[in-house]
Amino acid sequence: MASKGFLQTRFGIEIEFTGITREKAAKTAAELLQGTKIGTKVTAQDGRVWGFVYDSSIRAQRKQEGQIISADNEYCVELVSPILTYDGDIETLQELVRRLRKAGAFTNTTCGIHVHLDGAGHTARSITNFVNIIASKNDLFYKALEIAPQRMNYCKKMDSTLVEKLNNKRQPTMRQIEDIWYEGYSENRGNHYHNSRYHFLNLHSFFTGNHTVELRGYVQ
Repeated sequence: MASKGFLQTRFGIEIEFTGITREKAAKTAAELLQGTKIGTKVTAQDGRVWGFVYDSSIRAQRKQEGQIISADNEYCVELVSPILTYDGDIETLQELVRRLRKAGAFTNTTCGIHVHLDGAGHTARSITNFVNIIASKNDLFYKALEIAPQRMNYCKKMDSTLVEKLNNKRQPTMRQIEDIWYEGYSENRGNHYHNSRYHFLNLHSFFTGNHTVELRGYVQ
């Protein structure tokens, strides 16, 4: 049985797909959530906003007479959820995915799922432990999740050099962990699309932006 803490953990999710347009995806979500649709954003009755945005990494496709053919960029769709909890929202999320699939959504090897876990409770020690857990299970994760080779540029394995440098610190501070994370990159840390983010475990989102720990290794 899942712990109460896990069930109430806050998270967000990004689901990439094609097969239908962003407009159709938003309309499908509005019907389920009984919300208000403005463009490709849907405000649910509880005030939370679900977005359907463009992602250039997705290969746009659609089905025509049972055949998969190329499509225009309107078919590049990324669902961006509001803040969710497992206990309160997992059934709604699952039903939304089912309805999107029924509406014609599907995935290809360019599509993935990114899960953002609330980082508010993390300490330097827990982040260090998280890094080591992911690093020690690298191969197991990639095998179990059947990550396509085409996705590897977007969810690289944990850098062994980074892990070694981190573990060489007796009790690293959060600032030291941050410096180690960005070591070797010349670009500004504040860049949203910083190259360090393209790892199975992404801490760029923790040190900047929404202060979340992102797991990028999931395929749909």
